Amino acid sequence: MSILVTTGLVASVVLYCCLRMVVFYNLVTFAMQENIEQRYAIKFCVKLNKSATETFASLTKAYGDANLSRTMVFKWHKAFREGQENVDDDPHSRRPITSTNDQNMEVVRAVMVKDRQLRNLYLQD
Repeated sequence: MSILVTTGLVASVVLYCCLRMVVFYNLVTFAMQENIEQRYAIKFCVKLNKSATETFASLTKAYGDANLSRTMVFKWHKAFREGQENVDDDPHSRRPITSTNDQNMEVVRAVMVKDRQLRNLYLQD
């Protein structure tokens, strides 16, 4: 392990992982903003009395490959037609963000310290 520390490999791996996380976060944030933008467009099309098929065609023309799926366009179109005003997602019952806490992270660190093979596999990725 001292060879890894003295060569700076550990620092490089940590930096690489942090950069990957930042890029991933930015991509997810951009995609979420684009989804919200398209939901506003769907809401606008509903107010213009366009059908879901016409709305999907318009979004495909405007956003190309980055448009929402046909299923999602039809789902949001129906929701807005039935009177929904909010463009945000409904609350969901996924794992709460608080499941990643200091105590859980310490448990993972302890396992990695104890199991050298696991730690080496993690550092290879």
